[in-house]
Amino acid sequence: MTNAYETMRNWKWTQTEKIVARRAFDQAVKQDLDAVLREAKERAAQITKPAELWELEEWLGNQRRRIDREFDYRYSVLPEVFAYLLRSGRLTEDDLLGLDRAKLDTIRRMSSY
Repeated sequence: MTNAYETMRNWKWTQTEKIVARRAFDQAVKQDLDAVLREAKERAAQITKPAELWELEEWLGNQRRRIDREFDYRYSVLPEVFAYLLRSGRLTEDDLLGLDRAKLDTIRRMSSY
């Protein structure tokens, strides 16, 4: 498997694939951020004590670190990111249409692990 990962990290991305990848990535990030924003507003609306402000701050910090960890747009790791997003239901294969078939097959296989 090491050889497969090394090959994947050295993939060349066409201009069209870069556009498709950016669109899918941005869509997934936006959905995630929208969900965090909705939940943050709900949590903020329920705050009644000063200590609850710091709980909200801690929760927001955790969300930011999670998002930073899960969403990495470096081409060398993008297939792994897409596989994770497919597995978690935040992207569909249709969102990745336009990528090379070999890339799609690899991402699909990785998403099943």
